Amino acid sequence: MAKFKFLRLEIPDLILVEPTVFEDQRGFFMEAYNKGEFEKAGIDKNFVQDNHSRSEKGVLRGLHYQLREKAQAKLIRVVRGEIFDVAVDIRKGSPYFGKWVGVRLSEENRLMLYIPEGFAHGFVVISDVAEVLYKASDFYSPAHERGLIWNDPQIGIRWPVSNPILSEKDSRWPPLKEAEIDFIFPSGEG
Repeated sequence: MAKFKFLRLEIPDLILVEPTVFEDQRGFFMEAYNKGEFEKAGIDKNFVQDNHSRSEKGVLRGLHYQLREKAQAKLIRVVRGEIFDVAVDIRKGSPYFGKWVGVRLSEENRLMLYIPEGFAHGFVVISDVAEVLYKASDFYSPAHERGLIWNDPQIGIRWPVSNPILSEKDSRWPPLKEAEIDFIFPSGEG
């Protein structure tokens, strides 16, 4: 039995991961990550940092990325609640440049989203509370951190909220056409 199903999304470099879950009257068990299985699926990353966030309903975090020198691939999953998770292709020359994909990740569906380098990432909480865990392939670097404004009309993300709760920093990110981006397709990964 396969431990995971890997589904390429509308932007093929984004991969939705469905773990095999074993449930009985005691609860459930699943592998959340297995380096060998992920490598077989083409996700050959050395994840070096795990992050855990807790947010209330309506909180929108993002859209974040780090410049190429310290770019982060991410593996996102939700252990409490539900989020609408978004990745935006910011690789210059990509046929998908400026396009986005959004998926619902929740404690119930146990799905994970793999986002390679060259994408801006963000999510909004649609349950009362959500706890999000994600692996990153490089360390957080404030000097390399950049972002895009959440409601950039050029990107046109259809968020399931109209007035999200934002951090001061997230409310000031520029639109895509003004953002500092150094990812080039196809070498946008790492």
